[in-house]
Amino acid sequence: MVVTKRSGKTEEVNLNKITKRLKTLKDFNNNILEVDEFLVAKKVILGLYDGVPTRELDELSAETAASMSTIHPDYDTLAARIEVSNLHKETDGSFIKSINSLYNIGIISDTFNTYCKLNGAILNTYIDYARDFTFDYFGVKTLKKSYLLKDTKGAIIERPQDMWMRVAAFIHQGDLVATKETYDLLSQKYFTHATPTLFNAGTVRPQLSSCFLIDINDDSIHGIYKTLADCAQISQSAGGIGLSIHKIRASGSYIKGTNGVSNGITPMLRVYDATARYVDQGGGKRKGSIAIYVEPWHADIFQFLDLKKNHGKEELRARDLFYALWIPDLFMERVEADAEWSLFDPAIAYTLIGNKKVYLYDTYGDEFKLIFQQLELEGKSSKIIKARELWETILNNQIETGVPYILYKDAANAKSNQKNLGTIKSSNLCTEIIEYTDEDEIAVCNLASISLPAFLNKEKTKLDYEELYRVSKIITKNLNKVIDVNYYPVEEARKSNMRHRPIGIGVQGLADVYAILKINFDSSEAKAINKRIFEIIYKGAIDSSIDLARESGPYETYEGSPASRGELQFDLWGVSRADLSEEWTSTFQNLHLYGLKNSLLLAPMPTASTAQILGNTEAFEPFTSNLYTRRTLAGEFIVVNKHLIKELIEYNIWNDKVRQDLMRANGSVQGLEYIPMHIRLRYRTGYEMSAKAVIDQAADRGPFICQSQSMNIFMAAPTVSKLTSLHFYAWKLGLKTGMYYLRSEPARDAIKFTINNENQTNQENRKISQDVIGQNCTIEDPDCESCGS
Repeated sequence: MVVTKRSGKTEEVNLNKITKRLKTLKDFNNNILEVDEFLVAKKVILGLYDGVPTRELDELSAETAASMSTIHPDYDTLAARIEVSNLHKETDGSFIKSINSLYNIGIISDTFNTYCKLNGAILNTYIDYARDFTFDYFGVKTLKKSYLLKDTKGAIIERPQDMWMRVAAFIHQGDLVATKETYDLLSQKYFTHATPTLFNAGTVRPQLSSCFLIDINDDSIHGIYKTLADCAQISQSAGGIGLSIHKIRASGSYIKGTNGVSNGITPMLRVYDATARYVDQGGGKRKGSIAIYVEPWHADIFQFLDLKKNHGKEELRARDLFYALWIPDLFMERVEADAEWSLFDPAIAYTLIGNKKVYLYDTYGDEFKLIFQQLELEGKSSKIIKARELWETILNNQIETGVPYILYKDAANAKSNQKNLGTIKSSNLCTEIIEYTDEDEIAVCNLASISLPAFLNKEKTKLDYEELYRVSKIITKNLNKVIDVNYYPVEEARKSNMRHRPIGIGVQGLADVYAILKINFDSSEAKAINKRIFEIIYKGAIDSSIDLARESGPYETYEGSPASRGELQFDLWGVSRADLSEEWTSTFQNLHLYGLKNSLLLAPMPTASTAQILGNTEAFEPFTSNLYTRRTLAGEFIVVNKHLIKELIEYNIWNDKVRQDLMRANGSVQGLEYIPMHIRLRYRTGYEMSAKAVIDQAADRGPFICQSQSMNIFMAAPTVSKLTSLHFYAWKLGLKTGMYYLRSEPARDAIKFTINNENQTNQENRKISQDVIGQNCTIEDPDCESCGS
């Protein structure tokens, strides 16, 4: 049996040669792995065919090693090294050559190509291609499939280090010092910019933004279709959209211009639904993603809640949209009191102040309550219902579909540094961005996330908060520059971003930090670390934004904002400054002197795709499973939580029996009594601990988050009673986002397949994958609702 080399020559398959190559990668850079390279090589030999190309031999070697990661996590690392080595054989290993190749096929812009040519010699010296070997296997696979730029035939042009340099060089054109600083932090995985930035930096259309927020232009044919066109243009550029439709009149509402009546929001949303499917992102990469926001007093609220359901009349459904409620405190109070609730047609839900119409959707807090109650007294309600009737409908929909998202209008407005601009009417696709919009402005946010495990000290015993502060300042400056170099798909988006200059900094890998430090997610130690992490990041971002304002003045609409009066996010939450753990005195002094360059700074987002690249758990979430599948073209592999394996290896109790028991238990260690109790407690999944632990940490970090946070709720078997308790708990703690998705455990298949079954097929693996984990948001899934982070 022979292999075909890249040159076209053939040679006999040689087990020793394969073993030697694996041994070289095992020992790469003196970072020696705990793997048996001979065992991997023997398994590889069994899968070869006569004439197999060496490229396929490498891929099979990588997949074989990856499939053995349940034995030890180092097999995953070996698989990644094989993939990277293979990629390096097929690419130039020169940043400037990669840029030139991409320019020649029309991907890189003229100006960026010229800049790179002028500075190519220096930029090439900054790059360390050995850092490509720090990714795990599925990080490399994700990069190769979706991120590294390719030629017209699909051949990869870039290496991961070329991508990092492309991003750093594009953001900092003209500043080589800042370019190297950013490149080093990206390539050493301290943080990452969001997916659109990684995709599009330096290209002919550098649309680097993740999130867009739109208030529907007007309750008219022109306004509805103007907004639809904006959504199409934004979606084409791979932006996730949050759209508020509070002002759209209800079904049966009188239309003066035609002497007819409105069909309400359902037919309109079906048009938006079709547009989201038709105008996909990036030419077939995935469908457009739009979240629709409405307030619970809208007369069409029950029809709205039915739109996502999997049953019922098709003409009453719009399933490719996502749905969110923008809930005023008054509704929660009426539910709690078991009182009545009024539904209104937005077209007549206003009061006159002088000659000005003030609509319900344009108010919040006490002003909203006064107008709402006045409208009730005037008999303008379309219908009066029991508040709990609507509440139970909302919760039953969440149990069935995972949505609607829950956000609290009054908390979002009262605690916003943009509240001087007017009433904020919605969040975004992923519920972490809260920004002002109107008919003339479409809010935009550019994102980056900090890889928290990178800030653990060498001994893995504590976090380096000084370094976290330093990097937070750098990220703020980066995102501020992104605002200026960004491509805006519509003029209203450019206008908004230039005036208010909001940014969104998030995190990933918080659960990894807890596991590495060997503390429980719901412990007092974890709560303290969570709180301090976000105070440090917020302080770094504030201090950096002050520095930027010192250089070029505050953002345009700064005057009148809470920050201009000396109030920061924790002040708006009512937190005593005496309770802060850091020294803020100089920050307050400098804020008074110089102001801020950015209206908003922190917005912890879901980080599905970028967390997969960096090998972290998503955002600030607990582990969702200790056992899950990873898909490749050759099949699906079962992967076990790497932190759990390492701890069990330390106790000398990781073996084949434990692997099989874990499989039978669907990834849960709670019933495996031979595992020490403290380990079982540490590796409870989000479904196995109280959801209040997630909410408590969200509330603890809330005073340092000036936008909001994509907080999922995990519940194994949700009920109306349990959800009511949790939602009211979150509301009373003052959260802006009460829930992103409701994540419930999937139904279990009675048939179990063990890991080491020699006859197990890929079809059986697929059954396992459905059995052990629900699908998460990821850019690799074309049906994903990912916000692009």
